[in-house]
Amino acid sequence: MAPSNTDAAVVDVLRRVDRLTAPLVRRLGRPPALPQAERDEWWADRVSRIAAGVSAVPRLAGKLADLLPLQNTVGAAAQSVVVLGVAGEHGITDPAERVSLLARVLLDRDLPAERVRPLLDRARGAYTDAALGARDDRAGLRGAARTLWRAARLLGRIDDALDARPKGRLGARALSNLPVVGVLGGYAAEREGLRRAAGRAAALADRAVVS
Repeated sequence: MAPSNTDAAVVDVLRRVDRLTAPLVRRLGRPPALPQAERDEWWADRVSRIAAGVSAVPRLAGKLADLLPLQNTVGAAAQSVVVLGVAGEHGITDPAERVSLLARVLLDRDLPAERVRPLLDRARGAYTDAALGARDDRAGLRGAARTLWRAARLLGRIDDALDARPKGRLGARALSNLPVVGVLGGYAAEREGLRRAAGRAAALADRAVVS
């Protein structure tokens, strides 16, 4: 039975997502010579093409995907990779700040780092790596897919909160409700959602740095 979406439960899940996806974020690192002004855009565009394809796959089932916890969780897992990539570009390495950024972008939830930090210690009843699978540091599409799938399983614990994550345009989302061809609408919607997640993460990260 999934826990309620308390601050402690949300922080525990997002902390694990951060730790799980860190190797994938490093492997997908943008070209080192890319100008600063283009780095956020690189995560929003280039990485979105990879992640959106994976997150759109559940749309092969059309409207049925909405009856399963796949679309929100897989889509949110892909968005978490982009958000954490952008966080790294802005020098955000503190775990509490990274979890806070994930909460703000994926859940539209105001969880300041000061409130996150005391909750980062393992709480009684927290989910164990043994139950969710160890981190997969292997390179390649298979390793990336496994990482996203494990992150999706983690995010499934707070699935009700994921409705607030960035989404694509209404037309693409409507097309995604159709069987089979829904994957095209799903791809477009998820790619746009990833770009919006990157933009929101960059704006929040800039604000955090200035403050």
